[in-house]
Amino acid sequence: MRELIIAIAKGRLQAEALELLSRAGICANGDSRESRRLAIRDESGQYKLLFVKPNDVPVYVEHGIADCGIVGRDVLLEFEPDVLQPLTLNIGRCQIIVAAPEAATPSASGMLTIATKHSHIAAKHFRSRGQPVEIIELSGSVELAPGLGLSDCIVDLVQTGTTLRDNGLKIVEVITDSMGRLIVNRASYQLKATSIATLIAALRQATDWGGAT
Repeated sequence: MRELIIAIAKGRLQAEALELLSRAGICANGDSRESRRLAIRDESGQYKLLFVKPNDVPVYVEHGIADCGIVGRDVLLEFEPDVLQPLTLNIGRCQIIVAAPEAATPSASGMLTIATKHSHIAAKHFRSRGQPVEIIELSGSVELAPGLGLSDCIVDLVQTGTTLRDNGLKIVEVITDSMGRLIVNRASYQLKATSIATLIAALRQATDWGGAT
């Protein structure tokens, strides 16, 4: 089987992705997993794992640096990369939501100011409803924006909603769900068809074992 390079999103998805890969028979040794190395091989030598920022996973895959990637659906919706998405994985479950201060009722017709790290998703969502918005892009701590008068609402990714509540915000709308997805480079899908098919089958079995529906 030909070696496959898999880009894995660092951060909240990484531990779950490594656990899923382990169930699929792709195991990095303990020393490698605990190190700060950004590229390691699995114990079989058939897979090379790259650990990169979530937004960079589709870039590495689309440009063929990695054959495959594991990344959240939110990233794919935000950047719309030209990659194949053959498998949804039962990891990293969360929601992309609109949130506003507890006492506020956002206007359904007038101009809204939205603070977000997901500007494309936010703009597309409100545009589809004919709602005029001003998008303010932030790189983090978007929950602060409404309380400081920077925005009316936020569009953000949430798992439990605890951070929202701690900052006096409530969910007013769920835009969509997000979870991990396997993405594949288009050329790799053809040139390494057997290896890709083996990986997909192993991950599908591991995902089903993990309770996917």
